[in-house]
Amino acid sequence: MSHVPDVVVTGLGATTPLGGDVPSTWSAALAGQSGARTFDNDWVETYGLPVTFAATIKVSPEDVLTRPEIKRMDPSAQYAIIAAREAWADAGSPEVDGERLGSVVSSGIGGIWTTLDGWDTLREKGARRVLPMTVPMLMPNSPTAYVSLELGARAGAHALVSACASGAEAIGYAVEMIRSGRADVVVAGGTEASIHPMPIAAFAASRTLSLRNDDPQGASRPYDRARDGFVIGEGAGVVVLESAEHAAARGARVYAKVSGVGLSADGYHITSPEPSGDGQIRAMRAALEESGASAADVVHVNAHATSTVVGDLIEARSIRGLLGGDADHVALSATKSMTGHLLGGAGALETIFTILALHDRQAPPTINVTDPDPELVLDLVRDTPRALPAGQIAAVNNSFGFGGHNVALVLTSV
Repeated sequence: MSHVPDVVVTGLGATTPLGGDVPSTWSAALAGQSGARTFDNDWVETYGLPVTFAATIKVSPEDVLTRPEIKRMDPSAQYAIIAAREAWADAGSPEVDGERLGSVVSSGIGGIWTTLDGWDTLREKGARRVLPMTVPMLMPNSPTAYVSLELGARAGAHALVSACASGAEAIGYAVEMIRSGRADVVVAGGTEASIHPMPIAAFAASRTLSLRNDDPQGASRPYDRARDGFVIGEGAGVVVLESAEHAAARGARVYAKVSGVGLSADGYHITSPEPSGDGQIRAMRAALEESGASAADVVHVNAHATSTVVGDLIEARSIRGLLGGDADHVALSATKSMTGHLLGGAGALETIFTILALHDRQAPPTINVTDPDPELVLDLVRDTPRALPAGQIAAVNNSFGFGGHNVALVLTSV
């Protein structure tokens, strides 16, 4: 039987509503800051939007990228490139044969700004004025393609689309690329740039967005009795994954090990999670079994927890159902309370938070929970970080998406 390599994390990159890179984002998260802001444009008046705020990107790509890069990339690809460059530099810009280097960067929605701008141009100015780069900009594989071009990654460039689980599933697929021997190093993550009037109107019509217009920073409140929906966010999270042997051979700094990947589908409803949480439990159980860790080893869970009325408690009961009495020792964090919901980028950013929680031994807080739901069956980290124990520990990151997609990643300390 051939050797299956361990997969470790050697680089982190992000651009988010909390900061333009990983250090500023993580610092803001530990401080319990919110990235939600009232719109500084005329969208509400022009389109009659019922929601007047979102968790918008903290640092504009125009402050980071060149004008030619801005012109040829949709914002979703811009965010991905910014995060990928940081992650690559953080990993020490490893020397690796391009045929042993992969890219897996996903988006749940893709280049919707480009799509809708192109449609506006066609309607208002005619076909001759539609930009020739429109298709390469709008295609949902554009972010991973640009990362592949940037780094010369030729082992494969992939873009798995599973709604709000996309970023986490991308990392899971990257792990499999290394385990199967296709690559030694893979740059993986998720990105989303869909804070645009049309998606906001559509999400509002589906009654999934918070309507707390008078208090944007207090609107995302997972597990609070008064939660009324999620806050849409934007940004990207990217990690550099390597086989443990490759990382050791070059003396790389290792943050954590991705030791288990679990995937399942509900087969139940296009938007609602299956009420019993069976699919979520199956994904978490598969990841835990693959990792070799026990329920007692899990000390931290970064929950999907979007701040929706139904979904939060289904996940909480699923975690309790998986871990049983060991759940009493788990520090539960719901970081969307600060970042908003990055959709296809959420799972990747929250994986970074989970990695840093293990590395720094600090579980980030959940903010805005002033009246915890009495049905919450877990120990929620509220308002301030919580120290995690020393020694060998494990953590779980959950990501779930419309369509019944369930992804669980188990990460272990090194």
